[in-house]
Amino acid sequence: MLGRVAGGIFWMYRYLERAENTARLLAAGHRMTLTRGEDEASQEWRSILTTLGQLADYEKYHEGYAGAQVCDFVLRSRNNPQSVLSMFERARSNARACRSAITREVWEAINEGWMTLRDLLARPVRVTNLDAVLGAIRRESTLARGATHGSMLRNETYSFARAGTFLERADNTARILDVKYYLLLPSIAYVGTVLDTGQWDNVLRSVSAERAYSWLNAGRMDARSIAEFLILDERFPRSLMFCHLAMRENLAALARFHRREGMAHEALARADGMLSGKRVEDIFEQGLHEFILEFIGCNAAIGNAISEEYRFVS
Repeated sequence: MLGRVAGGIFWMYRYLERAENTARLLAAGHRMTLTRGEDEASQEWRSILTTLGQLADYEKYHEGYAGAQVCDFVLRSRNNPQSVLSMFERARSNARACRSAITREVWEAINEGWMTLRDLLARPVRVTNLDAVLGAIRRESTLARGATHGSMLRNETYSFARAGTFLERADNTARILDVKYYLLLPSIAYVGTVLDTGQWDNVLRSVSAERAYSWLNAGRMDARSIAEFLILDERFPRSLMFCHLAMRENLAALARFHRREGMAHEALARADGMLSGKRVEDIFEQGLHEFILEFIGCNAAIGNAISEEYRFVS
């Protein structure tokens, strides 16, 4: 497979995953603001921009953190190169460039998804229609992923698609955890309060984990058990452990196709050392913030190594 095609597939699925994760984060933040005062709601929206890494760009053009203003910027603003609409446009552009490597079903799902979102996001997003827009983003991303799973050969293309998906998903989960623990909670005095519990519930909702977590931890809502679930539980498809197991499986498949392992596999092996055999007590002893920063760095190194090894940049 040509490097530019492999890179196009890899990034197409990263953009789709990033768009869906952004919609989930906005939905959870919106739900949280409905029970908060104006000042607290403003900080909630600001924390979402921080999680997404879009705070600096937002503050170039806006003052204050009104919900409608933040959502419009994140979803469709031309001043935001990382808007959801931009991500879907890039996914579609990559899909078009790689049409010979994907099935008709995958192309149609991505193309129709882009057209749906283009029409929905042609006008400013208001809080009154936010749920419908966010639901459409999640749905279109899920349809593309379902078409991939149901129609693609389990070949190099599929492995690059899955590697991109889980690399992006791991980064998203890690950033949400970090912002909650290090930035979002105003003070150590709030630990164990209703505010603290609500924030952790919001973290779970941001990664669609509230139902799965409650099944395993009925009635318990504390930092250690939630961190353990989102970092180490290999049963949950958005945990860091699950994502890295999935990346390991797909990079191993690429190694079989190419009859060798390279720098990407070495980078993944280094990252595996952060998770394999770890207990949540070890993570908190190191410091959750420090652990997550190290993980995000290792995750980025894997992405860079994949790009270099498979010559994405021609």
